[in-house]
Amino acid sequence: MDSTTLQPRNGAMLDTAHVGDIRGALGTIKVGDAGHERGLMRRLKTLLAILGPGLIVMVGDNDAGAFSTYAQAGQNYGTTLLWTLALLIPVLYVNQEMVLRLGAVTGVGHARLILERFGRFWGAFSVVDLFLLNALTIVTEFIGIALGLDYLGIPRAPGVGIAAVLIMLAASTGDFRRFERFALSLVLGSLVLLPLFVMVHPPMSQLVRDFTTVQMPKDGKLSDVMLLIIGIVGTTIAPWQLFFQQSYVIDKRITPRFIRYERLDLWLGIVLVVLGAVALISLVAHCFAGRPEAGQFSDALGVAQGLAQYHGHWSGTLFALALIDASVIGAAAVSLSTAYAVGDVLSVNHSLHRKPGEAKGFYLVYCGLIVLAAALVLLPGVPLGLLTNAVQTLAGVLLPSASVFLLLLCNDRQVLGPWVNGRWTNAFTSAVVAVLVILSTVLTAAVIFPDIGEDQIVTILVGGGVLASRETRRGPPARCRWSAGACRRCIF
Repeated sequence: MDSTTLQPRNGAMLDTAHVGDIRGALGTIKVGDAGHERGLMRRLKTLLAILGPGLIVMVGDNDAGAFSTYAQAGQNYGTTLLWTLALLIPVLYVNQEMVLRLGAVTGVGHARLILERFGRFWGAFSVVDLFLLNALTIVTEFIGIALGLDYLGIPRAPGVGIAAVLIMLAASTGDFRRFERFALSLVLGSLVLLPLFVMVHPPMSQLVRDFTTVQMPKDGKLSDVMLLIIGIVGTTIAPWQLFFQQSYVIDKRITPRFIRYERLDLWLGIVLVVLGAVALISLVAHCFAGRPEAGQFSDALGVAQGLAQYHGHWSGTLFALALIDASVIGAAAVSLSTAYAVGDVLSVNHSLHRKPGEAKGFYLVYCGLIVLAAALVLLPGVPLGLLTNAVQTLAGVLLPSASVFLLLLCNDRQVLGPWVNGRWTNAFTSAVVAVLVILSTVLTAAVIFPDIGEDQIVTILVGGGVLASRETRRGPPARCRWSAGACRRCIF
């Protein structure tokens, strides 16, 4: 086969719609195009066509839950925890680079690979846990939409209903490019945080210092600070991201030839998500510094009201609009990750290239989750606070296992062949997995036992560190079930 020509593939792909021209929001690469690497302008056009998966998954991660977590960090502890974001940058890249590589090389979604690699029990565990976690996460997205509407003075019922319909219609046209343009418009909308940052104008020297200096809040209780740090980690590295990006890369028809472009797309997304998080923490910190509300975080609506009180009505309005924008892209991405995973495991059509009549199960899951979440937010008496706690608990259960599966899959030569992890990637990822296991254990324990103290947290950290390090040194389990030639790498 000519190494410069993009060829159609079959093999392990579960949906034939995953083969064909790359039709991105900003460009097209046709099957058989052999000139995408010739000249600077052609490479730029190729990059524009590939852009999307990394930007959407990263900006989608700055969702309603992230707004709440970052605002809480800023209002309660100022900018002293900005350094956590700097430490998470390499973690974000390594985790998401592994799933984009898995998607581009194998052509198989994350849920399906877990099912085939580790058996039915772990495959079912991953999908069921992901389904429950994502369903509750989407509820938090609609809580964010409702809070933003409350501030803007728009009635909840029609506002939430319109948002739900918009999210469903955007993905249900059978046109992948149309959905991606919708999603990238929301990515562009997230930049509304930049003028808000300028309006509040927190001191840059302090921001830079706290971003590059590891420290703990002087007046904060260790257990509370640790739980918030874990919350920052959990909202920045979420299980749905792994499932979404791998499947979205496949659905966009990105192949190994374009991995380096997709890596750049991922880096652009990481830059945006970190800038957004830093802006949120720092502007909220500066807004409430020395005010009676400092250390008294309630919710995102309270933050918007505080911004309006101290920095003018427009600052509160921009915050509310940014919250709604983040919640909409979060709801769309999280719903898609679930629909993709269910389609993978059940081997049914699951592609945005297909119209609803051609992928009924895929769209039923996607739209069903949106309708359920919107209805729960509008129903009186629903324990929304309990649902938020459930999201944290399920995330604590799924994230460590998902990370371990990811590491093992990326070291399986029957799955990735020459694209397996290198030595340094494995060393770094093993350490990250160990830390995630420990932090997730602490988070889960804290949700189940709200009165957990500092001594118990330290015990979990020490004991979990020993156990996690032992587990990450184990070799991979049974051999992969894929037969020779069953994935993209064997036929590409």
